[in-house]
Amino acid sequence: MASNKTQQGPILRLFQVRVKDGSVDSLLAKFATTSADVVRNEPGNKGYFFGREVSVQENRLIFASLWSDMKSVKQRFGDQWDQSFLPEGYGDMIEDHSIQHIDLSSGWCLPPAEQD
Repeated sequence: MASNKTQQGPILRLFQVRVKDGSVDSLLAKFATTSADVVRNEPGNKGYFFGREVSVQENRLIFASLWSDMKSVKQRFGDQWDQSFLPEGYGDMIEDHSIQHIDLSSGWCLPPAEQD
């Protein structure tokens, strides 16, 4: 994926999957452990989240990770940074998948933390 555009960051790495019937709960459990371990404590990683689609198609899941910049994404995932990274056992649960990288430098907002 060659691009002349500068990716300033932060970058949202969005992994989307269509899960095989009967595998949603198993893959969500793997997202909480295996996928989290892939990004947690990596240089430039600012966090992650995952969940299932709310619509009728309950077999769609996402795992999203937030990175400070494209350099950090490429450092973690290497030459295949623009491809889905499937840890062992994931392929058996997934019908199809995609990966997207979204440059959030154009505008995003996190509200200030609420005081207790």
